[in-house]
Parts: sequence; C-alpha cells; structure tokens
Amino acid sequence: MKGYIRFNSLKRANVILQHLRMSMHTEASEVLLERRGCAGVITLNRPKFLNALSLNMIRQIYPQLKKWEQDPETFLIIIKGAGGKAFCAGGDIKAISEAKNTRQNLTRDFFREEYILNNAIASCQKPYVALIDGITMGGGVGLSVHGRFRVATERSLFAMPETGIGLFPDVGGGYFLPRLQGKLGYFLALTGFRLKGRDVHRAGIATHFVDSEKLHKLEEELLALKSPAAEDIAGVLESYHAESKMDQDKSVIFEEHVDKINRCFSANTVEQIIENLRQDGSPFAIEQLKVISKMSPTSLKITLRQLLEGSSKTLQEVLTMEYRLTQACMEGHDFHEGVRAVLVDKDQSPKWKPANLNEVTDEDLNSYFKSLGSSDLKF
Repeated sequence: MKGYIRFNSLKRANVILQHLRMSMHTEASEVLLERRGCAGVITLNRPKFLNALSLNMIRQIYPQLKKWEQDPETFLIIIKGAGGKAFCAGGDIKAISEAKNTRQNLTRDFFREEYILNNAIASCQKPYVALIDGITMGGGVGLSVHGRFRVATERSLFAMPETGIGLFPDVGGGYFLPRLQGKLGYFLALTGFRLKGRDVHRAGIATHFVDSEKLHKLEEELLALKSPAAEDIAGVLESYHAESKMDQDKSVIFEEHVDKINRCFSANTVEQIIENLRQDGSPFAIEQLKVISKMSPTSLKITLRQLLEGSSKTLQEVLTMEYRLTQACMEGHDFHEGVRAVLVDKDQSPKWKPANLNEVTDEDLNSYFKSLGSSDLKF
C-alpha cells in the first residue's frame, strides 16, 4: 500500500512538473500553437513588440499549418495576436537590418521563409480565419490578407508603410494591392496611408467586420462548431458582421477622396502621379504630395513598377519578384538608412541616396528586378 501511495505521489509530482515546464515554455513562446475545439489556433505572442514577426515564429507556424492542413480532425485555422493592441505590426526589420553586419543569411532566410508561408496561407486547404484586431502592417498583412477570411474590428489599423523605410510593400503586396478597387492599392502602397476600423473592410482588405467586444464570443462559437464546412464558418462570420455597428461612422476616404485617388494615381510613372496631385491642388492632394516627398525615391519607383507588373502575375510569381527586390534592397543604402532613421535613432530624417526621383534611372530600377538565378525563390 505504501509503495502504491509513493508511486501515485511520484506520478502526480511528475505531472505537475510537466505542467510547470509547459507553462514556462508557453510564457516564453513567441507564438502559441494550440488545438482547440474543431480548430488549430495560432496566437502571435510578442505583445511588447506589437507581435512583430520573427524568423523563429515563421519556423514554428509553417510546419504546424501544414500539419493541421492534413489533419482530418482540424476543420479550420484561426490566427490572432496577443495583448489587445496589435494583430502583428510587421516583420522584425530592425533585426534584419542588423543582420547585414552579423548573420548575413538572415536577410535571405527571413524573406524566403516568410514568402513561402504567405503562399502556404493562400493555398491552405482548410478555412483560414485571421482576426485582424489592432495594428496590422507589413508582415502582419502577409499573415492575414492571403487567407480566406479576414475579420476587422473598429480597432483595426492597416498600413503598408515600407516606402518610408527604403523598402516596398512586400508579402504579396504586388498581388493584392493592384487588385483593390480602382487605384486604392497604388495610393496605399506609395503613401503608406493608414486605413482604420470599418475602412479596412470597405477597402476589401477584410472580408468581415465585427465589433471588438464580440470577438471573443465569435471565436468561441467558431471553436464549438461540429465538423464545419467553409460555408458554416462563413455563416457564423456573416451573422456577426450583420450585427455589427458597420454604418456607425462615415468614411472620409471612401466618400470624399476616391475619385481623386483614382484620377491622380492612374499614371505609369511616379513623376506623373506627383504632377497629377499638383494639378489637383486640393488639401487632400497637397497632403499626399508632402507625404510622398518624404519617401525613398528608389522605393517609390520600385513600388509602382512592382504593382504594375504584379497586376497580371500570379501570387507565386509576385512573391518570386518580391524576393529578388528584397535581396537587392538588403545590398542597397536606403533600407538600412530608413531603419536607422525610423527605428534606431528615431530622428525621422532619413538621408536617401539617390535623394531625388530623377536620379533613379531605369538602369538602376532594372537591377532590382533581375533574376537571382539558382538563388531565386522556389516553392
């Protein structure tokens, strides 16, 4: 009897130790991967860094996504951010820039594996639900916009601000941005304009809008579904969308500025877009001129060509093109200068090279789009 009690106590102690170890691991994890109800749930878990995406996170999410895709007991995949402020504020670009002087391969590995994950989300055979509550920028857009369902709330803040750091709107931006209504995607790409709340849905970035106070209830209802098909998931999302305070506020951007955006941003050169804005002369156009004048001239030209070419490419072709662009940007000046000015020294005064649009030649531009041969991105 004593031996049995001792064995039971030891067994209990081992279970408690194992549980503690798991809890400690969970607290330290940058991403939580859980099977709950009928779903696989991904939680981006770096709230102090607004859930910025690291290579370590990508390397955990990708294989788990693939496992859940093949698992007959997993019927949908939900991705969300911890902390209440952000879904994901972007890739950890500070670490990527620092890697230029230390781990050179990070600049290759990060973008390659991130884009492979973006493609896996787009082609995922299971319904994929991204709860884009809070800040959703750059790499966070790549984790959400390619999925079947994207749920915005009044706290959502979407932007692709890369031209301000000497980069370009990557993670498939060359695919989804030119496919937004009119010239909206070109405007968002070049200016880094921030869409907020219901405008994220109006723009087509989100498929549904739900009040943030109902988000937890929505998630629980999705998890409780029994062997749901995509239509069942869509039905739940649509019921919450219908109950939301969708029309509570007016949209300045969509009600007042759409025609200006379509008119001014429908040019094939950045110089012509700037001329269109000058000729328009409205307060809105003047504000966009001010914004564009602060952006990297090289990034502006790369971005416009990226979207023009991407408008007729597949997502995989766009990601291949964007991988080439990232590798050229890593070797250039503006990305590292942009990160310095915005994230390191925070003086907000980057010194771009070249400093003017007319100094960025077609030859310069062509070099960014060149094939990397055997180093090209492969799926």
